[in-house]
Amino acid sequence: MKVDVVLGLQWGDEGKGKIVDVLARNYPVICRFQGGPNAGHSLQFSGKSFVLHSVPAGVFRKNTVNIIGNGVVLDPIIFQEECQAIAKMGVDPTKNIIISKRAHLILPTHRIMDAASEASLGKTKIGSTLKGIGPTYMDKTGRNGLRVGDVLSKDFKKKFNTLKQRHASYLKQFDFEYDINKNEKEWFKAVEYLKKFKIVDSEYELNSLLKTKKALAEGAQGTMLDVDFGAYPFVTSSSTICAGACTGLGVAPTKIGKVFGVFKAYCTRVGSGPFPTELNDAVGEELRQKGHEFGATTGRPRRTGWLDLPALKFAIMVDGVTDLIMMKADVLDSFDTIKVAVAYKVDGKKTDRYPYEASAKIEPVYKEFKGWKKDLTKCKTAKELPSAFKRYIAFIEKELGVKVSYASVGPDRSQTIRMD
Repeated sequence: MKVDVVLGLQWGDEGKGKIVDVLARNYPVICRFQGGPNAGHSLQFSGKSFVLHSVPAGVFRKNTVNIIGNGVVLDPIIFQEECQAIAKMGVDPTKNIIISKRAHLILPTHRIMDAASEASLGKTKIGSTLKGIGPTYMDKTGRNGLRVGDVLSKDFKKKFNTLKQRHASYLKQFDFEYDINKNEKEWFKAVEYLKKFKIVDSEYELNSLLKTKKALAEGAQGTMLDVDFGAYPFVTSSSTICAGACTGLGVAPTKIGKVFGVFKAYCTRVGSGPFPTELNDAVGEELRQKGHEFGATTGRPRRTGWLDLPALKFAIMVDGVTDLIMMKADVLDSFDTIKVAVAYKVDGKKTDRYPYEASAKIEPVYKEFKGWKKDLTKCKTAKELPSAFKRYIAFIEKELGVKVSYASVGPDRSQTIRMD
């Protein structure tokens, strides 16, 4: 059996959580392969809303195995809070979540390091969520980190204190006030809660499951935030592209099946960094308000702009996307005119390629469409969709060379239309 992958094709916040929840009924195994509690995947069903940060979005589906892979970084405190909230909804997370021994732990000092580093950057700050993600991945690549499997070790406390002292030495370079012991007792209590879960060699577990079951891998953030292929340095600290599913789960490239690329009918971004189609005007604010564009994790207002096809083409290329999924099409319902960037002018030269240089002067070249002026949330099938919206979809498919398989026309899992 194969591992199908759901990825964000923009700067995160595309609506991946809803799509994984919708698709999960077809997959007995759901996996998270990178990122940490800096991600916020919003689900809405049966009149209820829920935001998942570390837990795979299949947790509310019966008889589904949910795997937190080795590529994830896990904060025991946030994980415990999230699981306790899930339990209040009638689901016992200890029964259907398994955790890789190789996933790295976010320590309280990682969060202090994150805040100190971001504060020191001043106006050049990256826009970190301050969840300790970057410093945890730094320890991982520096071969200093603590992993989930270490909590089962007899000398775990010793390993913790060694890393804590290393962090204390690192923090001496910053003019930043902090309490090195902040949240430590709470963190160790959360570690005890973590031990209630099945902590396994998830690469063996998943590959064994694949002998008889298919799996869905759930990406966090978006392709344009990838540590290698995003607008560096305004990126996250993990591999958000399809290849990250292989390294973050321990599956071979030959095991990858479909690649679902999720994108909004417009663009948003949280934090600093280039955003070619950004709208700093009334139209941008209208997109923000109608789309409820505020971070699920941070609550920060998102930057907004028109759909960017050069960036999407780039993402589709590096991810090997087989199926496109358009989200939040209904947000554009009331617009008279809708714009799509079809190319850029970079330093005065026209191109359809996303530039290497993040600081390059990028001017989007737009194509305009007449708005459909119809409430898409009332549509139940593709046949009910207005012709103007279908023309918008057809143009995007032609430009990108990939079919749009689903269109989301509302927040609920039922408001997802299969286009083919």
